[in-house]
Amino acid sequence: MELENYDSFPQEIPLIVEDEVFLYPFMIAPLFLGSEENLKAVEHSIEHNKLVLVTVSKPGHEGKRDKDSFYDVGVIGNIMRKVSLPDGKIKILFQGLAKGRISEFNEENSTFALVDKLENEEFSQDSIESIIDVLREQVKKLSAINSKFPADLIKTIEENNDATRIADLISSVLKVKKDEAYRLFAETNLEQRLLNIIETIKKEIESLKIQKEITQKVNSKIEKTHKDYFLKEQIKAIQKELGTDNQKESELKVYRRKLKKLKPFMPKDGFKETKKQIDKLSRMHQDSPDSALLQTYIENVLEIPFGKYAQGDISVKSVEEQLNEDHYSLEKPKERISEYFAVKELLEKRNIENLKSKGTVLCFVGPPGVGKTSLANSISQALKRPLVRVALGGMEDVNELRGHRRTYVGAMPGRIVKGICDAKTMNPVVVLDEIDKLGANHRGDPTAVMLEVLDPEQNNEFRDLYLNFAIDLSQCIFVATANDARRIPAALRDRMEFIEISSYTPNEKYHIAKDYLIPQELEKHGLKRSEISLSKATIEAIISKYTREAGVRNLRRVFAKIFRKTVKKLLKNPDLKKVTISNKNLKEFLDNPIFEIDPAEKKNSIGVTNGLAWTAVGGDVLKTEAVKLKGKGILSVTGNMGEVMKESSKISYSVVKLLIDNKKLKIDQELIPKTAKELEDKVKVDPSEIYKRYDIHLHIPEGATPKDGPSAGITMATTIASILSNREVKANIAMTGELTLTGKVLPIGGLKEKLIAAHKAKMSLALIPRKNYQRDLDEIPNEVKENMEIKAVDTIEDVLKEALI
Repeated sequence: MELENYDSFPQEIPLIVEDEVFLYPFMIAPLFLGSEENLKAVEHSIEHNKLVLVTVSKPGHEGKRDKDSFYDVGVIGNIMRKVSLPDGKIKILFQGLAKGRISEFNEENSTFALVDKLENEEFSQDSIESIIDVLREQVKKLSAINSKFPADLIKTIEENNDATRIADLISSVLKVKKDEAYRLFAETNLEQRLLNIIETIKKEIESLKIQKEITQKVNSKIEKTHKDYFLKEQIKAIQKELGTDNQKESELKVYRRKLKKLKPFMPKDGFKETKKQIDKLSRMHQDSPDSALLQTYIENVLEIPFGKYAQGDISVKSVEEQLNEDHYSLEKPKERISEYFAVKELLEKRNIENLKSKGTVLCFVGPPGVGKTSLANSISQALKRPLVRVALGGMEDVNELRGHRRTYVGAMPGRIVKGICDAKTMNPVVVLDEIDKLGANHRGDPTAVMLEVLDPEQNNEFRDLYLNFAIDLSQCIFVATANDARRIPAALRDRMEFIEISSYTPNEKYHIAKDYLIPQELEKHGLKRSEISLSKATIEAIISKYTREAGVRNLRRVFAKIFRKTVKKLLKNPDLKKVTISNKNLKEFLDNPIFEIDPAEKKNSIGVTNGLAWTAVGGDVLKTEAVKLKGKGILSVTGNMGEVMKESSKISYSVVKLLIDNKKLKIDQELIPKTAKELEDKVKVDPSEIYKRYDIHLHIPEGATPKDGPSAGITMATTIASILSNREVKANIAMTGELTLTGKVLPIGGLKEKLIAAHKAKMSLALIPRKNYQRDLDEIPNEVKENMEIKAVDTIEDVLKEALI
């Protein structure tokens, strides 16, 4: 549709003010309109078949309609179609026909404006063609670097010779601000307009080049959903170009400086690996997830105290003094520890380098609370080296020791390396606590790592998976602790020398309480020694009646409980200067007594024998009971016994049967149940009928407690012999020993704990195997040997001779 079909210009036509971009004469475009004036203009145009002028509001004046709020040029065109929308707005399809300029605008009637056509000035065709050639080249350059540039536009301007149309086409695709678009739109000097377009294209080309360069530097593939991220990255890249973002560079300088200082002390592969990661970090963007992982790795490596060693020389004299100061008794463990460090001191003095780091790893074995970890503390203080405690109890993940591979967030070095970092020295005292409680599962077996850690031939090149290079652990002094050495795998046991720390006697506990526990707890509770009175008899009563342990940990808790109540009394009664604790008022502080081991019965009994047992918390006295019931010679056992003890019970029963058959155990005729015919005939029945006509029920009390071990044989045999022969077992006798099928008594373990338990139970006689008597009696405390008779037995006959009345 041409303008000739309408009234000539200038003429008054409806005015539409749009907020977005300029339209051009060749365009057919949809417009969404909502303002009252625009709606009136559309209605008037359609009703009176009038042309309309579409112009654009100036920046900051959107929605307004006064004279200075919009540009005075626009596109004259007609409305092809109108559609009403649900929200009161309308959508029109507008066809541009020509450019127009507003000659007059009446603000009182803002729906209309007097509009004239915007004509180009005269121009030189030759000059215009030359400029268009240049323009086409610039458009091609812009298209090459701008992927969003319409591909078909180049073909269109190549085939078109109309300079005005070419200028309009190119202007419509340039992304410029409103003022710049107005300058290109309103220019009537065609030559100048084309030159302005060329200048604008050059600016856009330059801008796109800079943008592309920045995009390459941040090395990101950004999608529309990452718009915010993209803008931030651009800002950071621009800051870097301007030299305002230098935090990362300063951090890298610090890392390189630290690495240079550590180079003489680091292993070569460690230096190489760390330098490689620092260089990699320098090339990586700081907000990359891998950047954080790398930075954490570098900081962890640089935290390792390469080349730093505790300066205290090994002195056996200082070790002995510290051990004696911190621990009462424990003569044999203290002697073995001093021997260990005597060897190390001699090697240092004679400067025998290849043997300095060699030596056995000490492992303190004993019940809880006997002072295993505190011995390691004393060693640390004597050597003036930091102490690193690695708790191994329940550890199942091998990576906890060897380190996590750097393949995921949260990876970290193993506990050994972390401990060295915390100690800030390469030669700390490392306590491997509860080494007998290491576990194994699908994540690996931590005991296998301990083999490498504790082997002096291998630990100088211990490879932590997180560090990815070997680290020297040979200068560390490793001390392990365990409750039960039998639970440690054989290969790991072979790396260590075990030092037994068994139960304390009541006398030893008294001295420990008097010299160590009470002063320490008084200080912790802010009490003075003069404010509390504790007699020897009271302390002994506390030890015997209120603690149940091999060590002294619970004893410490008992004193803490007493002192807490003492503090409360002193505060409530300001006039009270001293609190006296005696056997009479002990219940006020500790409630009812708790007996660890029942004292020996005064009355002898048939079918009840005192056996001695070893437990993880010390020794114990286990009574073994039996009854006979009329039956067919069946033996039944109860008391939650393990397989070893069940087998021992069968062996014991067979041994007793053999004694009866060989007439070594006398059975009176009246004990054998007889049939009516046998009673009538008054015949003598074979003694073996006693075990054929009775069932034996053997029981060990405390059925909820699991029991197992190869040391209850003679106790069970004595109980069965007593019940079958109807002879009493001495109540003040206790025994321990394994039994063979031929009646020989075999040696057992844990003798010290067992005899201490017998002493606490006030037994007057203890029967032990001959080999234990010859081999282990020196380890038994004098207090036990002086207050209780200890006899060696070789066979079951020796046992029954001493035990049965």
